[in-house]
Amino acid sequence: MRVDARGLTFEVRTGGPEDGEPVLLLHGFPQHGGEWDDLVPALHAAGLRTYAPDQRGYSPGARPAAVEAYRIPELVADAVGLLDALGVSSAHLVGHDWGAIVAWGLAAAHPERVRTLTAVSVPHPAAMAHALATDPQQKARSSYIALFRKPGKAEKVLLALRATALRRMLSGVGDAARVARYADPMREPDALTAALNWYRAMSGSDMKAVGPVGVPTTFVWSDKDIAIGRTAAEACAAHVTGDYRFVELGGVTHWIPDEAPGPLAEAIRARIGR
Repeated sequence: MRVDARGLTFEVRTGGPEDGEPVLLLHGFPQHGGEWDDLVPALHAAGLRTYAPDQRGYSPGARPAAVEAYRIPELVADAVGLLDALGVSSAHLVGHDWGAIVAWGLAAAHPERVRTLTAVSVPHPAAMAHALATDPQQKARSSYIALFRKPGKAEKVLLALRATALRRMLSGVGDAARVARYADPMREPDALTAALNWYRAMSGSDMKAVGPVGVPTTFVWSDKDIAIGRTAAEACAAHVTGDYRFVELGGVTHWIPDEAPGPLAEAIRARIGR
């Protein structure tokens, strides 16, 4: 379905009983709301109603050109606007990768809109800042961001030879068809630039502005994640003041919703109480 919010039009996948408790699912880079497809049946079976939008830059009708339009406050405001447009006063919140950053920001700034939070792969921004300041390995893991922030060059590298580099980056999601499901939309005009603008608009001040989170929270991390190391993952607990659980998935890469939808669904249901 299409949902209008804040002057933009978002593509939103919906499912589950219409009277079920709402769950807002926020995807990461360079994916879309379809990354939750293997997980949502378990949530629907638990009586939950799911909403999985293609976020700003990923929905063709929500693709502003200016880099500053992709700052964290704008992304958080989109999530609030979507809840308003859907008539949802508060929801269980799940976010993966960049979607997790948006989820942390929403839970910190608007706790009245968030029943529970399950953040996947990416910990609280303050935990990331701690790891980047203290852990040389995390600095190395995050070095790819420097390329992503270079307009034009990043697009050239990632899209060359029918997006070979982008497909290689996505290899952990599954077979070639699943890789293509995420890579092909990024080859459309302006799509990859809009997705990379999330990185280009990122600033230390916006990350530092995300305060402690007081809602019941679960952080799910996988020990084969090449982007997020243990230092950042274990630092997350210090930035949650509410009930907190840390779930570690062994032998799983960064692409948790695709690679381990069952265990992730279990963690989400446990946090929600279903």
